[in-house]
Formats: sequence, C-alpha cells, structure tokens
Amino acid sequence: MGQELIGKTAIVTGGASGLGHATVELFLAEGCRVVIADMDAARGEALAATLGGACRFKRTDVAKAEDVQAVVDYAVAEFGGLDVMVNNAGIGGASHPRYLDDDLKDFQQVVNVNLLGVMLGTQRAARHMRKNGGGSIINTSSMAGIKAGFAVMTYRATKAAVIHFTKCAAIDLAEYGIRVNSIAPGHIQTQMTSYTAPGVSDEVAERIKQAVAAATSQSRPLKRRGSPADVAQAALYLGSERSAQVTGMVLPVDGGATAGDAVNHLKNILEARARAISGGE
Repeated sequence: MGQELIGKTAIVTGGASGLGHATVELFLAEGCRVVIADMDAARGEALAATLGGACRFKRTDVAKAEDVQAVVDYAVAEFGGLDVMVNNAGIGGASHPRYLDDDLKDFQQVVNVNLLGVMLGTQRAARHMRKNGGGSIINTSSMAGIKAGFAVMTYRATKAAVIHFTKCAAIDLAEYGIRVNSIAPGHIQTQMTSYTAPGVSDEVAERIKQAVAAATSQSRPLKRRGSPADVAQAALYLGSERSAQVTGMVLPVDGGATAGDAVNHLKNILEARARAISGGE
C-alpha cells in the first residue's frame, strides 16, 4: 500500500461495519489516523483495539449535534487535527413494497440519521477545517439518490437530499479550502443489502445471497458484485491530494447502474419480432 494519507486524521461515521469498516482499514493502511464514530460500542471498541495505536473509537449518534461535536473535539484532542470527515453512517428504514402501504413511522429516524447526520458532520468538521487550512468532507449517498425506483421512499429521498446538500456545501465552503464530495454506492455487498430473513438456515441464507446477486447484476453493465473495498478506494481518492481540484462531485460506485439501462431493449424487441414472424417458433 502507499501512503496517500500520511500525517492526516480522519473521522469515519458508521465505521464499525460495512462500508465504513472497509474505509477505516484502508485509511489506516495509507498512513492516516482514524477515529471510528459509531453507535455500536462493542463492535467499534473491538475493531479499534485490533487496528493499532493510530485508531480510536468514539460512540457517536450522528443525529445529535452534541455527539458530532464531541467526536470532532475528540479527534483533535487525540491526534491534533481533522483533515478528512467521512459522513458514512446511514440506515435503510423499513422496507415497504409499495409507498401506499408505508405508515412512515420510521420517517424521522431515517431523516435524522441519513440527512441531518450528514449535515451536522459536515458543519462541525468544517468549522474546525476553516481555521486550519481546509480539508476534505466525503458524504455517502446511494444510487437510490440518483436513480428513481420502487419502495423505501424515505431512504431514497434522504439520499437524494445528501447529493444536493453536498453540492451546495461544496460551493459554500470552497472559500475555506474545504472540498465536499459524495460517493453513491450501488448494491454493494454488506449486511444492509443481504436481504436475508431472520432465523433462516445457513443454506437458505446462501441461496438468498446468490439469488440477490443474480438479480442485482441485471441492473448494471458490469456484472461483478461490488464490495466495501471498492467504496473505500473511492473514499481514498476523495480524501487524498489526488482529488485536490475536485469538489461538488457525486461519484457512483455502482458498476454502471446509474449510467443507463443495462437491458438491451433493441435486442429483445428484435427477438420478439422474429418470434412473431416465425409464428412463435
């Protein structure tokens, strides 16, 4: 590994698992000092203990301004500054097959974590960065914030809002040398996207995993399943000096799913035409 982030300090919210975990590990490998900010204290403390002296854990509820300020203060106290803020923490909320069946009981929680958490993280990190030569802020959105679709309407709305907020913040904070960008993952293999059912056997869970992988591959040109490591590499680029002239960008890490329709409709149409001409043979 290189040393793209040597001498820098980062906070990764939601860093105890999934995309955040992968980002924490890569940042550390690239010479960064990292604070894991997460609600899961047991997992976060255990992870930090295994990753060495350049890593710390701070229990953080990103929807609470006092918690976000506390983790920024903690990073500065422990490591002397804050250069990269990765606002990655997020929740999916209840999955309803149709909007008309959604009771919206989880609306405020999803908004508080996915949108308010990003806004607070950006603001509190930027207040420090403004006085200390700038920095990089990376907000995790989703392909669901770019591309419209069925179900999880609150989640989709918050992720779209994160994208627009990121662009606005990039403009607002540019004068302080603060870059603000967003990563939009798509169907990355994590616990959140496992679609497993509680209490199923390992065999059934594996069948679900394979079925989901096959179904999601149809929506993107690249047929490989994305991993948390792919998203971490994007965060590394945006957190490093390689992206010094990049701000207000939304970087999809989705195998091309948001580039356009992966279905060859013309081929399907011509095949249907041929079947009709031949009488369905």
